[in-house]
Amino acid sequence: MEKPKVFKAEPTPVKVEEGKTYAWCTCGLSATNPFCNGSHKSLAKEENGQVVMPFKSLKYTAEKTGEVWLCNCKQTKNPPFCDGSHKTL
Repeated sequence: MEKPKVFKAEPTPVKVEEGKTYAWCTCGLSATNPFCNGSHKSLAKEENGQVVMPFKSLKYTAEKTGEVWLCNCKQTKNPPFCDGSHKTL
């Protein structure tokens, strides 16, 4: 699988609402990072007669209203949240 593009080497603080679902960008191409705008679809390719999509959005439903820090480098081990991985880029 391809590696995602590093959008930015720092997280984005986002205010979320309890119960609301958000689509986090996993490819790093979205103009609305850290949220997905469907840009990953441009990476689709055909292999053995089937369309292969190397990335897709990651759905996140907020457990409570408040602020969360979402990853922009796309290297986190705890998606969609920042785990400090950008510090090693």
